[in-house]
Amino acid sequence: MADTYDFPASLRQAQLELHQVNADLAALGRTLPWSVVPLPGWSRPDGHWYPSSRPDSPGWTEEQQQQVAALRARALELSITVSTHPFWDTVEKGKVVEARTALKHLHEHADCHDETAADGTA
Repeated sequence: MADTYDFPASLRQAQLELHQVNADLAALGRTLPWSVVPLPGWSRPDGHWYPSSRPDSPGWTEEQQQQVAALRARALELSITVSTHPFWDTVEKGKVVEARTALKHLHEHADCHDETAADGTA
């Protein structure tokens, strides 16, 4: 049976926010044109081994580029916070991967939430 870990609130909070930022980035990506810069579309001919096509892309607006950049920067910041958290120094060396995996899936368990709200208030 897998060990259970007593993750500090700051680590749990950073991981949960990282999940949310990645979800926000993925959702935004689904709404954006396929190319950052304006490019013409294409269509591969019938019978091609891998049929695909794309419509013309108007490119991303400056606001869209800034949104993506901000979300990517926040995801990077949170990734660094999670991966360099002092908690990892307390985990037995052979169990760090298991503990990291447990942290990544912590949000899937209803009992993982404590009395601290997402904004850090109690």
